[in-house]
Amino acid sequence: MINRRTFLRGTAAVTTAVAASAALAACGDDTTDDPAGASAADVDAALAAGGTIVVWAWEPTLQQVVTAFQARYPKVTVNLVNAGTSNDQYQALQNAISAGSGVPDLAQIEYFALPQFALGESLTDLTAFGADALDATFTPGPWASVRTGGGLFGLPMDSGPMALFYNKRVFDKHGITVPATWDEYLAAAAKLHAADPTAYITNDIGDAGFTTSMIWQAGGTPFTVDGTTVTIDLADAGSTRFVALWQQLISQELLAPVGSWSDGWYKGLADGSIATLVIGAWMPANLESGVAAASGDWRVAPMPQWTAGGSATSENGGSSLAIPKAGTNNALAYGFMTFATVGEGAQIRVDNGAFPATNDQLTSDAFIGRQLEYFGGQKVNESPCAEHAAMA
Repeated sequence: MINRRTFLRGTAAVTTAVAASAALAACGDDTTDDPAGASAADVDAALAAGGTIVVWAWEPTLQQVVTAFQARYPKVTVNLVNAGTSNDQYQALQNAISAGSGVPDLAQIEYFALPQFALGESLTDLTAFGADALDATFTPGPWASVRTGGGLFGLPMDSGPMALFYNKRVFDKHGITVPATWDEYLAAAAKLHAADPTAYITNDIGDAGFTTSMIWQAGGTPFTVDGTTVTIDLADAGSTRFVALWQQLISQELLAPVGSWSDGWYKGLADGSIATLVIGAWMPANLESGVAAASGDWRVAPMPQWTAGGSATSENGGSSLAIPKAGTNNALAYGFMTFATVGEGAQIRVDNGAFPATNDQLTSDAFIGRQLEYFGGQKVNESPCAEHAAMA
């Protein structure tokens, strides 16, 4: 479990990413001179001619997208490879790029990690494909997240406005009310663990991304950028507010000491020993695929508030699809990318639990009113999450 020292170490990784973004901004257009683009006609011709592309991604709904894509373009083969989740994949991708072999044609890259690959001139600038014309297609937050240093280095797959996912079966068993504030969340954590010492309100072993998202909701701005100057203030009001609360959970041993996305984490979510997640709204697809045994147990509620009656949320995660420069079939890769993010595949992903990054999908009645069987038929998208994503 984390303490204040671990918290500081975790946020150092975020600082590095912020500094990299600032440095990239100072590079002007040096990373955008990639001529390896193709016209719409070239992409259509490549799809008709066929071939094979390799896609590295861990996002579960992409398998259905691949099936639909290959049915639409039968001469194209898509090899979907799970090379690891998040940092594990990024390490593998960096190794392949450095070795000059084994680089995929497409890679899932989260918004926070995109600048580091762009800074290393490892990604194709999609303006060479005319992708900048998609400006009005995506919601502002995800669209801004794929643009850096004057270039466009990915197309958004989803968005990550945060919500509270909770195990209703566990809450009902122990008489726990869904917490509306963080003070209530702390009280619920203590009540749950007292009733069942094997159960915890959530897990935590020091996730820097979660930490910065929580500070954001608390109104903190620990990292500020002015040109190429990055200022760090981990003692600002929002950072202090979050740490003061979370340290109580740590000190009282109310957090499960398992890492997110580990086997122990999935087991805890399935058997109820991890009772909540405060995480991005892209989580439903991951629960449906990775925690199928708990179908019907889970529900979604607004993120707890620092002040009673508040309505602040935050952002956590979200991913793009990007084309590594060392890929060998850019036209086919771009064809699959657009199919998965703005074409038929985008709807397939949303229908299977992904949270949309496009304006049309986010505001559609079908999305807002959709009942998810996994969540007991709840209309999980009728929440402040969608409103936040539209405004981000």
